[in-house]
Amino acid sequence: MDTSRSRGRTAKALRSTVLAVLLTSGAITVTAPDARGDSARTETPVKSTSAVAGVSESVVRVRIPLPASFGARPAACDWLSYLRYRSLDGPRTSADADRILVAQPGILEGAGAFDSVARDTVARAAEQGRHIEFWALDRRSNCLEDRTGIASGDQHTAVDYYYRGKQVDGRTFAGFVGNDRLGWVAKLGIEQTVRDQYDLLAAELPDQGLRKRKVLCGGHSLGGVITGYFAAADFDGDPATTSDAGYNQCAGYFALDTTVSTTLGDLSGSMPGDTNLPDVGLGYGAVQADLDSGVLPRSLSAPVLLNPETMTLLAIAGVGAVQDPDGEADLPSYLPANTDIEATNRFLFSKDIATFLTGSPAVKDFRLTNAAVLGALLDDNSVPLAFLQSSVGFFDGGPITDKNFPATNGSSQQPGLFGVEYKAIPEKPHGPLYTWRNYDRVGAADDPGYRSADGTPFTNASKEVTDMGELARSLAQQPLDFTEQYFPTKLVTDLELATSPQVKQLLVHPEGLTANPTLTVLAGDGLLAGRTPADLHPVVADGYQHLDVLTAAPVQNNGRPEIVSSNLAQFAGEPK
Repeated sequence: MDTSRSRGRTAKALRSTVLAVLLTSGAITVTAPDARGDSARTETPVKSTSAVAGVSESVVRVRIPLPASFGARPAACDWLSYLRYRSLDGPRTSADADRILVAQPGILEGAGAFDSVARDTVARAAEQGRHIEFWALDRRSNCLEDRTGIASGDQHTAVDYYYRGKQVDGRTFAGFVGNDRLGWVAKLGIEQTVRDQYDLLAAELPDQGLRKRKVLCGGHSLGGVITGYFAAADFDGDPATTSDAGYNQCAGYFALDTTVSTTLGDLSGSMPGDTNLPDVGLGYGAVQADLDSGVLPRSLSAPVLLNPETMTLLAIAGVGAVQDPDGEADLPSYLPANTDIEATNRFLFSKDIATFLTGSPAVKDFRLTNAAVLGALLDDNSVPLAFLQSSVGFFDGGPITDKNFPATNGSSQQPGLFGVEYKAIPEKPHGPLYTWRNYDRVGAADDPGYRSADGTPFTNASKEVTDMGELARSLAQQPLDFTEQYFPTKLVTDLELATSPQVKQLLVHPEGLTANPTLTVLAGDGLLAGRTPADLHPVVADGYQHLDVLTAAPVQNNGRPEIVSSNLAQFAGEPK
């Protein structure tokens, strides 16, 4: 890999270390000047209403510019960001922590998605007398996102900001970024992604020996594949010197509903078939040329749900579920009418093909609480996209029917992209107020026990693991997004073209994948259910969906502690 950007960074890294010593537990925002008088690092405390006590959160931004070859880009995109979680009773300096877990996000995912598992892991380790940190990384392209409307904490204000041109705190939304303004993202593939992780670690923890002793590298979903490439990478251009090798920046690896590998494998089946992902049969050179020219879209999107405009709706729905979870929602009616939003609403809230084609009844014809709206967008019994599913409860308050679109319940189409759970939808438009039964009330004495037309229960207590309030909080109250609006297309095409010489040359140290101990935690009903090699000895979280490994509540319906964070905390305490 190119080493020009690594040279001359020692002084900056040392200044970052001095800065970390001065950092307090949340009273101030701290900056450190670099040689040119610019701010090299900032750390800002994050206020949280999380019920998990004893954990401090801050958002850290470190200035690590892209090479000039990337061309013009916003100044914000020369910074890398992450959410830092640490024990309030632990050391204030990262280098003094017992362990540091560094997590890469999955596809269409931001750092905010790790909020629950990060807090729980840090808290569980503290209960056992260990003070660890959890760093949730944000991809560089997330610099393009504008959280101003979401940060207002008001649903109407957010809609007006993003869709009606109204100002918030004197700022006007510049619009969702089109392909013509994403030229630099065309070069943002696997090589730059792992380089960003290396440069960030070197800046924040300059002592390589310390990184090798204390850092655990991992990720969720696609983050496991990125971790595999990181482990096999060489960062100084000389394979004979291995202190810079990726595997020597980590004491171990962790994989959350994924594997630490260098192939997409079964994860590729989670991609929606209608995204703008190009046919990689073109070959590496042709794909790259088309990305550079803009013939191929530089960020991954689809006409339904998976594009910057509609992904913003998830966070806006989260704002409503935080603001007034049991109040009757007006979001479906308050949103502007446009093609993307209409198509998304039809896709998510149509019980069959006829309803989808006619658009009647529409989601705005039903009375739903704010919590029920968010449940319809992300619950595994509602949303027909497996990689967006969490087990957060079920509809309540009125009659429920089967959602047989886009796949019929119980059919062979259902697994894979759509997920294994039967889908459900409110039955009566203009009828009762449909509420949301939280995960810990499923199976209670007053649970109606809704069933499909074929008699199959839609859900039960063992399959519900995520708290609605915590999911909404992670979507609405994080400074870095839960979802990702501008996922670089090149990151996926690079991995799809893994056998091309341009990508294979990045795997300088393939032995790095097995050089350190690995913890693999799989969602029992997730993307890799039943398809992971037994020799990985995975921990299986029964009843969990793909997102649940990040969002599950600290205490489960069986009364036991949450399994993912418990195993991560234990893994962080084990000697190398």
